Amino acid sequence: MKENQIDKRRKELGEFLQAIRKRGEPEAFGFPTGARRRTKGLRREEVAQLADISATWYTWIEQGRDVNMSSEALVRTAQALKLTRTERAYLFDLAGRRDPQGSIQEEDLASTTLTSLLKEIKVPAYLLGRTWNMLAWNKTAERLFGEWLTSEDDNMTPNLLRLVFTHHNAKSFVMNWETRSKRLVAEFRADCRSRLDEPILQNLVTELSKTSVEFDQFWKQYNVLERQGGTREFNHPQLGILTYKQVTMRPVDQEQLKLVMLYPTNIT
Repeated sequence: MKENQIDKRRKELGEFLQAIRKRGEPEAFGFPTGARRRTKGLRREEVAQLADISATWYTWIEQGRDVNMSSEALVRTAQALKLTRTERAYLFDLAGRRDPQGSIQEEDLASTTLTSLLKEIKVPAYLLGRTWNMLAWNKTAERLFGEWLTSEDDNMTPNLLRLVFTHHNAKSFVMNWETRSKRLVAEFRADCRSRLDEPILQNLVTELSKTSVEFDQFWKQYNVLERQGGTREFNHPQLGILTYKQVTMRPVDQEQLKLVMLYPTNIT
């Protein structure tokens, strides 16, 4: 990153912390509100006290000086200022640090609004969770994927990777299976790059590496690709070759989920 960009980020970080501090109500943080306060909000010394850092050092940060904050200091500052999840993420991004608690698992459930929306979509559509579990789907997707969505274990949620790499008919159902499956692993690695230490994700990778030689090979190649749309082709046992254009969207209020829609372009 160029020096002027770093300076701008430091200035933005300082101004962000200052704005948050000035919005704080002292009594909400355990400090009395008195006539001696000349301005609204918390004092710098109070934030430093709550975050267990030097008042001088915190002042320099607000002033945009060349001071680097460790992840631990950022955690304490975020907690001291009672930042929301979005504010906390913004703080860590400005500081150029990785939030050690950023991989805490969010609830992997499809809201009633999203599942209701699926019913209104005419083309095949489904919701993917943070480890690519297929959380919900519409009737059109059910007709397309058929037995893929019927697990032998009624307590196990279908998982896109597990289906592609372990289902008995995957290689005949997914056209150009090797190309598509290899890209899928690269997209999954990119999607999970900030939470590779999550136990549930590690367990899935371990399971697939043991049950699929191809997955194990692709995973160890460390390819990283952003998830993209494009043509998807399936060899349906009853309907023949089906061609779709894939579109993927993320709900703003549940960014760990993905809404995937398949628009038919050719049915033979």
